[in-house]
Amino acid sequence: NYYQYKCDISKEKEISEIYSLILKKYKKIDILVNNAAIDFKPKKGLKSEYFDQFDTRRWNDEVSVGLTGSFLCSKYFIKSMIKNKKGIILNIASDLSVIAPDQRIYSHLKSHKPVSYSVIKHGIVGLTKYLAAAYAEKNIRVNSISPGGIEQKNLNKKFKKKLKNLIPLNRMAKNGEYIETIQFLCSDASSYITGQNIVLDGGRSII
Repeated sequence: NYYQYKCDISKEKEISEIYSLILKKYKKIDILVNNAAIDFKPKKGLKSEYFDQFDTRRWNDEVSVGLTGSFLCSKYFIKSMIKNKKGIILNIASDLSVIAPDQRIYSHLKSHKPVSYSVIKHGIVGLTKYLAAAYAEKNIRVNSISPGGIEQKNLNKKFKKKLKNLIPLNRMAKNGEYIETIQFLCSDASSYITGQNIVLDGGRSII
């Protein structure tokens, strides 16, 4: 069985309430996966994606979901892990947490990958390392994964071709190809791994 709870991840009061509801039902929390993000894809001729024209309100909105949301969830859910002296936090970053967006793959759209996403994902890796170091003695392991793009039928063909040319394996990830790595990091099989950012990008970031 699984249960869903709806809340605004950027609002501390709502996170606190959800935490209390889950704790009341399950008594403890073993694993937290921080995965929320706003990822706007570059669109043809959309000049607002360029850094010098990027809207500050949009910056604040995206940071509040992608980074502040992960901070708030970690802040509350780690309380149960501290009490139980055991827990796992897995943060979902991106290949853009270790490299900058290559704007050339969007040149045919005359647009850019916006600044917010990459900066947020770099921050997620920083949060991962901070929490891993701070709570290792509490037997709480914190890691992140940095996946690349997933193959989808509706992707722009020119974009897909340009991206594949940047990846040594010459392909994007298959649907479901990240599942086993997530399971590994959320299990005792990875009991001696903490503070790490596992990059799953087909080799894109190595060259």
